[in-house]
Amino acid sequence: MPTILVTGGAGFIGSNFVRYWLRQHPSWEVVAFDKLTYAGNKSNLKDLEGQTNFTFVQGDICDREQIEPWVAKADIIVNFAAETHVDRSLLSSGEFVRTDVLGVHTIMECAHEHGTGLIVHISTDEVYGPILEASADEDAPLRPSSPYAASKAGGDLLALAYAKSFRIPVIITRCCNNFGPYQHPEKLIPLMITNALLDLPLPVYGDGKQVREWIFVEDHCSALDFLIENGTPSEIYNIGTGYEKQNIEVVRAILKLLGKPESLIRFVADRPAHDRRYSVNWEKLQKLGWQPKHDFDSALTQTVAWYRENEWWWRQIRDSEEFKRYYEANYAWRLK
Repeated sequence: MPTILVTGGAGFIGSNFVRYWLRQHPSWEVVAFDKLTYAGNKSNLKDLEGQTNFTFVQGDICDREQIEPWVAKADIIVNFAAETHVDRSLLSSGEFVRTDVLGVHTIMECAHEHGTGLIVHISTDEVYGPILEASADEDAPLRPSSPYAASKAGGDLLALAYAKSFRIPVIITRCCNNFGPYQHPEKLIPLMITNALLDLPLPVYGDGKQVREWIFVEDHCSALDFLIENGTPSEIYNIGTGYEKQNIEVVRAILKLLGKPESLIRFVADRPAHDRRYSVNWEKLQKLGWQPKHDFDSALTQTVAWYRENEWWWRQIRDSEEFKRYYEANYAWRLK
């Protein structure tokens, strides 16, 4: 039975990908490897417990002793493991450099040692920095604005260097903003949904007119599946949808879906170096034959319904001391 190793497999996108791959490729063994930091949550994989071709392993991608046996066994590796939240990188950046750069180095060293098959390294559109006009293609210069984006850019370059130096088959993907079930409540859409459900103020940075391109997490998973089959090693692929929205538009749409008043919106002091717009040119992927299946409005409706129906999942996160400390440090003072 072939094996796919999904690092960061208990995180938001990673857990959705694990579930997607098991549905689409039932003859494969799936290993979800995750450190279970605040963002890694075994509850994300609760419905998979007992499935014979699924294994969960708790471990740190920076620890070679822990990750090497699983890299050696894998036919494909999809690396989601990363520190990913810009706000947290502004509060404390050390873990971002460790996981997003050193973690990639450890995986690549193990792959070089054992001759592992394809590695898909998951990056972000934020490595391109602000794109005020048009869209960034895969050859655009890297101009990260935050420690998070810089650490991801470092990991990308390291992975590509190993591909060139040691002929390791690596594909880099840079996707736009994801949303959907199991996304941690620190992120924009689930934060706004859960705050609204709790009748708490919705903190919107600056004027709320920052523009992001959005993709439903299921479509991101299908794009990765498509690239595993059709992508070319040592290439970079942007993943987009064309669904660009101002943050304030998204917030108002969430309130409308929940039947909550716009008076809950609070415009607060902007965060440092808040990029005005991201946009990726994903023609390269389109020409290969991939298209998203979900439009933004229907996917947002589905996402809001999921959070409304799964309070058990997000309430345990929001009630944790870790989340309360984060919220106090990042939002509470802005709302005073």
